Amino acid sequence: MQDLVAALGLALVVEGILFAAFPDGMRRAMYEAAHSPSDRMRLVGILSAVAGLVVIWLIRQFG
Repeated sequence: MQDLVAALGLALVVEGILFAAFPDGMRRAMYEAAHSPSDRMRLVGILSAVAGLVVIWLIRQFG
């Protein structure tokens, strides 16, 4: 459970840094995401989840 909370906290830190450092770029990215087809968003979400699982698996195996 501590790992989950730490991971969520890290995600918030990274997101906050991106918004602080690149506000215009993040605004454009959010606009593009809001106007993307649902199928593309679903595919990106699935691919991101799989990539995250692979990273976690690699860290647990070889870290």
